[in-house]
Amino acid sequence: MPQTRIAVVGSANMDLVGTAAALPRPWETVLGDDFVMLPGGKGANQAVAAVRAGASCVFLGAIGSDAFGVTLKARITAAGVDTGHLRVVYGASGVALVMVGGAGEHAILVTPGANGAFTGLTEGELAAVREADVLVAQLEVPVETVTAAALAARSAGTRVVLNAAPVRPVPAELLAATDLLVVNETEAQALTGRGGDEPGALLELVPRAVLTLGGAGAWYVERDRPAVHVPAVKVDVVDSTAAGDAFTAALAVAWGEGRELVEAVHWAAAAGAACVRKLGASVALPHRTEIDELFSRPV
Repeated sequence: MPQTRIAVVGSANMDLVGTAAALPRPWETVLGDDFVMLPGGKGANQAVAAVRAGASCVFLGAIGSDAFGVTLKARITAAGVDTGHLRVVYGASGVALVMVGGAGEHAILVTPGANGAFTGLTEGELAAVREADVLVAQLEVPVETVTAAALAARSAGTRVVLNAAPVRPVPAELLAATDLLVVNETEAQALTGRGGDEPGALLELVPRAVLTLGGAGAWYVERDRPAVHVPAVKVDVVDSTAAGDAFTAALAVAWGEGRELVEAVHWAAAAGAACVRKLGASVALPHRTEIDELFSRPV
């Protein structure tokens, strides 16, 4: 089977991760247990996750000229991602402040840094999108950049998977170029103006969608077909920070390999479950053997 070619347009951040028995409430200080500094960002995470899931991947994004940027590029490249188009802009790289509680819950504050300067795609960057089997994008970089990439993909017959996170307005032009939308309940509610428990409402925006529900699994919906619920794979949760990125990347890889989308969602659920068993973002992203092991486990 030919290796799926994935292009990821998105963010790269340095994740500063602290753990504690319970997350602090507003105005409260708590004593933590541990601290690690890891490469992250939804774009970089999904690029690394795609490679570990078995695809080749080119990452389009921007890092700063600071020490974080040097480390980010080195780590992403070492993971097997093509960073030949990764821009370096003067100033700070993106940073995410991540707090993880004892039950695996988390709170994240992201400062975009160089990600906010990732605008005006070059012809080389657009060519990388057109040459891919699947484009994967999120909303931690300017939405105009994501839209331009999606339109280039659509013109070349490249499938577009949009993970509409974090929550922000999505232009109609981008939705019209999206083949598969991936959102959680909060994002679905923001996009549709309805309850997050109505996955069918997403089909008013796009032809296919996946609504992720964390431990309750996911819904796959497609126009003119019944909705399908995919149960979560039960594992012990350590940190859920990058589970959505592992899910989205695995979904794109499986779809690019020619799997039926319902099966692809099942495989993506196994990827998300494999991810939450470890602390951190990029270091927790699962390899294909880990995904296959959970995918084959009886539900």
